[in-house]
Amino acid sequence: MKTTVVALANQKGGVGKTTTAINFSACLAEKRKKVLLVDLDPQANATSGLGLEKGFGASVFPALLGETDCAGLVKETGIRNLDIIPSELDLAGSEVAIARMDDYLHRLKAAMAPVVEGGRYDYIVLDCPPSLGILFMNALNTADEVIIPIQCEYLALEGLGVMVDIVNQIRDAGNPRLHISGILMTMYNVSTNLSQQVVQEVQRHFGDRVFETLIPRNVRLSEAPSHGLPITQYDSACVGSAAYRGLAKEFLKRQNAPVDEGPAESTLYNLMPDDIAQEF
Repeated sequence: MKTTVVALANQKGGVGKTTTAINFSACLAEKRKKVLLVDLDPQANATSGLGLEKGFGASVFPALLGETDCAGLVKETGIRNLDIIPSELDLAGSEVAIARMDDYLHRLKAAMAPVVEGGRYDYIVLDCPPSLGILFMNALNTADEVIIPIQCEYLALEGLGVMVDIVNQIRDAGNPRLHISGILMTMYNVSTNLSQQVVQEVQRHFGDRVFETLIPRNVRLSEAPSHGLPITQYDSACVGSAAYRGLAKEFLKRQNAPVDEGPAESTLYNLMPDDIAQEF
């Protein structure tokens, strides 16, 4: 089994990156893909969003230092087919701790190698920190592809160009397999012209690299992390669940991967504005 490493990355915060990491991973797992979510954000929101405690020593920090590898850090989430390597606040210290180490931008790749090469997982999803630091660069040097979530606001467009340039630079500098698998429009608000205009502008510049699936603003998506559940378990029938199931389905089609619809597949996998409007 070939394991594909997917980074959820945007240097701008507040774009729905961690929400996407949690729910995208859960929806892939629902489609019977074996998934490992790696929380690389010291805020550990993906960890708590799946109901795990932020325990000292549980993150990739010791693996980055070469004290262990990531295989021993994997935890079960209680969700079938979905495991996690949690994060913790002390992970922020890794930026300083590994800065003077040899090959410091490839420490995560080395630490993850036993997991990637072991073939236990179909997909490893990296939830990147919202900054252009050492952890962020380590994630992109480890990944095969990147999903870039951006908020449906014009300020988000500025950061998108930076992300595209960074991916190109890392690919040219030593990770030739790295590519953008898709740009994901999040926090879509059907009641504003702005959201529609931003989607159209991004599509004009990036064409079919933009996912057709739109992730709407949805109260249930905001509530789910406080209950330690992905949206598909918190409210399986809501528009947020349909959207992330649609994203997982579209992603797998782009991968030419077999798509097992799973027991809770929604027919609203490709949300259009009229579908979203029904939630407001």
